[in-house]
Amino acid sequence: MRVPRWLLWVAFIGAVAVQLYGLYAPDAPGPDAGIPHFDKVGHFSIFAAVAVTGTWLCFSSWWLGLALVIHAGASEVLQTAFLPHRAGDPADFVTDLIGIAVGLWVGHLTRRMVAPRTSDC
Repeated sequence: MRVPRWLLWVAFIGAVAVQLYGLYAPDAPGPDAGIPHFDKVGHFSIFAAVAVTGTWLCFSSWWLGLALVIHAGASEVLQTAFLPHRAGDPADFVTDLIGIAVGLWVGHLTRRMVAPRTSDC
């Protein structure tokens, strides 16, 4: 099923917005599930979503991956430095990296089904 390019942009911008909120909200977003390390699901998901939707838009995987890796590391430092109720966690960074890798992989597997035919990627 081909998706109009504008809708892919909406999905990408939405994924970035959710990622920024999830990483930089003054308090950790979402309910406390009572499950140890449940926040890793959120970290994985928000980075994978940006990687998948960026790949569908034919962003260079190398540059997209590099930008997301830098953002993953910087977000942990920024949380520790500027958000008093948040703390950077190396395990979150590792989970972000796994989300990026899986997101790029899934994006490549599904790009031909999703991206418009006029796409040159």
